[in-house]
Amino acid sequence: MSAAQRDEQDNTQGTAQADTQADTQAVAPPPARRLVAVIVLVPVIVALALWAFAWPAARIAPRDLPVGVAGPAAATAPLQQRFEEREGAFDVHRYDDADAARTAIEDRVVYGAVVVTPKGPELLTASAASPVVAQLLREAVTAQAPPGTQVKVTDVVAAPAADPRGSALGASVLPLAITGVATGAVVTLVGLRGARGALALVGGSALVGITAAGIAHSWLGIVTGGWWAEAGAIGLTVLAVGSAVAGIAALVGRAGIGIGALLIVLLGNSFSGVTSAPQLLPEPAGAIGQWLPPGAGGSLLRSVAFFDGHAAQGPVLALCLWVMLGLAAVLVGGRRRPTTPAAGDETPAPRTPEPTPAPAPPPAPVR
Repeated sequence: MSAAQRDEQDNTQGTAQADTQADTQAVAPPPARRLVAVIVLVPVIVALALWAFAWPAARIAPRDLPVGVAGPAAATAPLQQRFEEREGAFDVHRYDDADAARTAIEDRVVYGAVVVTPKGPELLTASAASPVVAQLLREAVTAQAPPGTQVKVTDVVAAPAADPRGSALGASVLPLAITGVATGAVVTLVGLRGARGALALVGGSALVGITAAGIAHSWLGIVTGGWWAEAGAIGLTVLAVGSAVAGIAALVGRAGIGIGALLIVLLGNSFSGVTSAPQLLPEPAGAIGQWLPPGAGGSLLRSVAFFDGHAAQGPVLALCLWVMLGLAAVLVGGRRRPTTPAAGDETPAPRTPEPTPAPAPPPAPVR
């Protein structure tokens, strides 16, 4: 190889290395910028988490809370007026007798009802719908009753003996949300795309529903409805969360896992109202929470566990919308060319251009 050819090869390699370094510097932000981004981002996430969890808890109060009054119109009119004095607090439904009020409670139309009887007021509650609301109604009716009047309280749909305060059921929403996020993240990180990703989400969620129903129903006894209905409600909730996370990641990349986690865990869990009631949360948190998977899943689980599926249509609709949109995004994303290698794949190292071999010298003339 001549000296000129060696110089040309060195120049080619130097140019390739310079281009590679320039591309790397163009892609990776400077360390100082990343440091500032982390310092600023951490308090923002903390503030968002405190706002999402502390704000609804600090503003719990009845807001259009559906309650009933039952009895003769002349006797229930003063009672209904006292409820309506607190503007925007109660949504009063009127019923002819106690049987109609009981039916409304069992159908999840109202949380409770006050029945006017010759012996005094009788309060009908449903601690299975919300122990917090049942206690709130008990205190409100007792305070409004004439001095010395004993208010009879009947729990029409009682919470199970294993969870009388509903704390175990309320605590189960966050693990289900985390499980759904983990399911969507795993499907994304292992590189399951398109139909395979959708099948993994459906199969994993079904197994989670069966496992969770076995724990909550068969072992702990905190839900007492139909076993398979409870398993289906839990599985549908996990599928809605996992589909949302995997769908967002399929469209925007792995950053979608973080976006989905923030949406589900911070907003969905804190706005779910499972530990109290959606009508006790500040507006519009209660309404938003019922359209997110944790809130819809919690309401659906209560309906199938304690109320024979009454008032389950709204939660099922919300969850099915998340499932359809999420799985559609997974299928659409599967048709796109992956921009990042799947887990276990290695990015090939950049190839150094091979030098062009020097031409062979001409043969020496024969003398």
